[in-house]
Amino acid sequence: MSGLTKVRPWLAAILGLAVTGLGHLYLRRWRRAALWVALAFAITVFFVPTGSVESLTTGGEIPPLVDVLPVLAVSLVSVLDAFVLGMKQVAEPSEPAVVDESEAVSCPQCGRDVDPDLDFCHWCTTRLDEQRDD
Repeated sequence: MSGLTKVRPWLAAILGLAVTGLGHLYLRRWRRAALWVALAFAITVFFVPTGSVESLTTGGEIPPLVDVLPVLAVSLVSVLDAFVLGMKQVAEPSEPAVVDESEAVSCPQCGRDVDPDLDFCHWCTTRLDEQRDD
């Protein structure tokens, strides 16, 4: 993976802490993110008292921890899931580029594969004087 496309598991976890499912969106796991958001919403509707939800949404006093613990538990498990998924994506070997063997060119000096469009080896800078059909 290139530096720009490399997945950062810690970033996925931090985003998941900010908003449930955001870490999964960063990992491009769209359905999983939607499932975590739906689960957090369902847990809020069914297990968190209405007064606690209202005080959180209106900026009232902070409800007791016991009231919001189910939602916090779901959010924490979501963060852990995003982190583990990110670690798995980093551990997966990247797909090797498919190179046509008929176009493969190796340097006569160092023996490494070089780009057939170049007239020199980008490893050791040896000039490639072969005549090629372009």
